[in-house]
Amino acid sequence: MREGGLGAPTRHPIAWDNPDFYDAEKIDAEMRRVADICHTCRRCFNLCDSFPRLFDLIDNSESGELDAVKSEDFAPVVEACTLCDMCFMTKCPYVPPHEFNIDFPHLMLRYRAAEEKSGKIKWADKALAETDRNGQMARVVAPLANWATSLDNKLTRPVMEMVAGIDRNAALPKFHARTFELRAVSESVPPDATAPGFGRKAVLYATCFVNYNNPDIGTAAQAVLAKNGVATEVAYPECCGMPQLEQGELSRVADKARRVATALMPYVDQGYDIVALIPSCALMLKFEWPLLLPNDESVAKLAKATFDLSEYVVDIAKKEGLAPGMQPVPGGVSLHLACHARAQNMGAKAADMLRLLPQGKLDVIERCSGHGGSWGVKRDNFPVAMKIGRPPSRQANEANNAYLSSECPLAGLHLQQGVEAIDGKTQETLHPIELMALAYGVTS
Repeated sequence: MREGGLGAPTRHPIAWDNPDFYDAEKIDAEMRRVADICHTCRRCFNLCDSFPRLFDLIDNSESGELDAVKSEDFAPVVEACTLCDMCFMTKCPYVPPHEFNIDFPHLMLRYRAAEEKSGKIKWADKALAETDRNGQMARVVAPLANWATSLDNKLTRPVMEMVAGIDRNAALPKFHARTFELRAVSESVPPDATAPGFGRKAVLYATCFVNYNNPDIGTAAQAVLAKNGVATEVAYPECCGMPQLEQGELSRVADKARRVATALMPYVDQGYDIVALIPSCALMLKFEWPLLLPNDESVAKLAKATFDLSEYVVDIAKKEGLAPGMQPVPGGVSLHLACHARAQNMGAKAADMLRLLPQGKLDVIERCSGHGGSWGVKRDNFPVAMKIGRPPSRQANEANNAYLSSECPLAGLHLQQGVEAIDGKTQETLHPIELMALAYGVTS
């Protein structure tokens, strides 16, 4: 077995329906096996806080070795993992097919699944992960919800911190009364029949974030794809389950996978491409769902038909060519490569896409933003999230571009807050597809 090969690592199905998967003694044995290898290697020391916590835990034990570490002391190591997959995809030389068979993120997932099964996941954490319920409730009172979650609100933010565990200093996304689904009904644009890509048809899987928190991303995607001849439909059966995956609710994620796959299968059978608007959701459809349900034909078929948004635009550019008419976006762009985009093993497609814009200055940032989904906004994690995000925030600040961009809007928001913390500078933050829409002049 060779170490550090250039091929994609092999990932094994997640055996969440096997009772042994939740066996505490077997989980502890695997934690110790993996911890011993990681402690010896230490290659991932600078990725996230899980590894420094693990190394300090062992180094500071009575013997300085794993034998003196108590099993319950692994909990902070697990808590710090954001399931970004960067250790598995970019750093670890011992991932399968290597005989050491290291998959650190999925071991952390297994630990959390066992915790969830035994009722140890906090109520507040589970409530925060109910993105569909929270989005539906908040959109009805969007102005009030946005007032309550504003950083300037000294009345409600301390209460949120006390009750829900959300740090009062963490910037939170806004809610919109009109979801992307509703917008798409009245604002859809017919495809340009003169574009080289005319004839393509795609379903935009709206995702909970775009649907409730930032419909502008979906509107920009529709406009750019229409400009390039792509006929689009918008579908949002429900959330992909990434928030529940983070909490270890694997059976719920599997149920979501089955329902969404069933809802989207008629489109796939009609030849539609499925385009996920957020990288985390694309990762779920393309990789995590098939690992949870390896024998589900609909899930497998959906995975093969799914594209990440930037991946899809680049695919059009390579195969048919993009429609003419883009103008330079002045001021330059600092582009953060989202971890869940990188974990799809498709290359830096957001950077490839923005390089298609004419005469543009592009500075690419490949460091973790530190936000980690809902992880980074929690009271116990926010200071660490800001610390992890400081290097990429400093890169963005030093680049001094007009725009800060990330395929992950939460990462962009977190980095924006990091830039403001450095010197008080506010930088406009847009999704890459919104920048392309500006270049085409199809959105304001």
